[in-house]
Amino acid sequence: MNLILQLRKKRTNRSFMGNAAMFAFLAVVGSFMALPLVYAINAAFKPLDEIFLFPPTLFVRNPTLTNFVDLVALLGNSWVPFSRYIFNTVFITGMGVVGHVLLASAAAYPLAKFNFPGKNIMFTTVVLALMFAPQVTAIPNYMIMSWIGWIDTYWAVIVPAFAFPLGLYLMKQFMEQIPDALLEAAKIDGASEYKIFWSVIMPNVKPAWMTLIILLFQLLWGTDGNGFIYSEELKTLHYATNQIIQGGIARAGVGAAVALILMSVPITLFVFSQSRIIETMATSGMKD
Repeated sequence: MNLILQLRKKRTNRSFMGNAAMFAFLAVVGSFMALPLVYAINAAFKPLDEIFLFPPTLFVRNPTLTNFVDLVALLGNSWVPFSRYIFNTVFITGMGVVGHVLLASAAAYPLAKFNFPGKNIMFTTVVLALMFAPQVTAIPNYMIMSWIGWIDTYWAVIVPAFAFPLGLYLMKQFMEQIPDALLEAAKIDGASEYKIFWSVIMPNVKPAWMTLIILLFQLLWGTDGNGFIYSEELKTLHYATNQIIQGGIARAGVGAAVALILMSVPITLFVFSQSRIIETMATSGMKD
């Protein structure tokens, strides 16, 4: 009885006005966060005179598809087929994301669930790596890729993505939340370490690797490979579209269309993955 009374005291009761005020506050904050996306969508359909209008307008007045038509015409004049740029981007992004998720998960499992000499030093190194900006590691990465002979290949961009320190840190922290009793039960049932990793660990850290897929996808999708890739037939979609945008003021409309196309893929991935992440977080909580 006392426990029921204590739980009732801990309940937070908000009035209708309190809920309304909270909803209004969240609506205002959400509207400000959505402004860049709304502007980018409208700018892609603006004619040139509206793009350079001052003061700028948020919504398009006279929608047009001219920007996309000009973009298709410019891409058709490229001596490298546009489909090649798309393939390069999809291949680099797909290989980098899949490889890193598998490598980070496999490395995080022993760090989270095993005790061995040097474990704390290794994890401390990973945490310190989070503090370095990508520009700091650009020269060492180039030197390593040059020694291996991977300059001007896909692997010069893909392999460094495998060492994304945030992924290892994220996976390790999530794996530590899995009860050791669950792993011991699997071992008693005769499961090997590989079986435990694939059948027990990975399904229960789904929020971590889904989040990691989104973060790394956005990073690799927007890469241009400059400094590592020199051959035109190996360039990415981001590089090709940047060359179009650099054509001057006359291509401002085309640039707005390019920006919308480039951001649409990561946003779509995030929209479809977000519900899965929230659903998994809500149903996969475990306690010893």
